[in-house]
Amino acid sequence: MAQHNELGNLGEELATQFLLREGYTILDRNWVFQKAEVDIIAQKEEDTVVFIEVKTRNSAFFGDPQSFVTPAKIKLLVKAANEYLITNELHKEARFDIIAVLKNSKEERIEHFENAFYHF
Repeated sequence: MAQHNELGNLGEELATQFLLREGYTILDRNWVFQKAEVDIIAQKEEDTVVFIEVKTRNSAFFGDPQSFVTPAKIKLLVKAANEYLITNELHKEARFDIIAVLKNSKEERIEHFENAFYHF
């Protein structure tokens, strides 16, 4: 496995553990619809399903991890989230969060950006 894939997998695992500590229930991980993948689908409040994009970097040299969520990625996430809600017959609000993970030998930082973008 390529090193960047290993870092991404580690970041998703760190994000999952973070969410569990914060009281979230994990509904699904790496959920795929067409060309879109949602890293983590979680729930904390009864009426809201949270779709989470995890961005992991080993350095902030090229910018914060969360700045790498592009408009094209947002469009795909929204499409996948809509399909997830329909497929699972969930009549709930959707929220889109980003979890930025900075992980290297000297530092491990997790930032959770709730309502990182809107789907309309």
